[in-house]
Amino acid sequence: MSVDGMTQHEHEHGTRFAPKFGADGLISAVVLDCETREVLVVAFMNAEAIKATRESGNVTFWSRSRERLWMKGETSGNVLKVERILVDCDQDALVVHARPAGPTCHTGARSCFYRELAADADDAVALKPL
Repeated sequence: MSVDGMTQHEHEHGTRFAPKFGADGLISAVVLDCETREVLVVAFMNAEAIKATRESGNVTFWSRSRERLWMKGETSGNVLKVERILVDCDQDALVVHARPAGPTCHTGARSCFYRELAADADDAVALKPL
């Protein structure tokens, strides 16, 4: 039996949601635009953030820097409306398909992933805009 009272098989193939949080109480969450499948943001959720997300329909994270729940768009209005949430085989990561209400990144960019790491460049000039 695993810690949550489920066998590995039940955890990997069953229908019970039993997330495996890290030692810090967090789980990774990758948010994709539900239409374009573009990666918008990668952040972390704890049990409270998952509950808030499911109840409100707006993506809510645990902010490690603020040390509190943070609903994406709480100040900007650029919320991420949940369309569906996928759970990986180990239940230690989530993929959230969401509908963005505006730019996702705090810089004003549509996605937090707006630069590419050039494979053949040195570190001084490795990033280039998409």
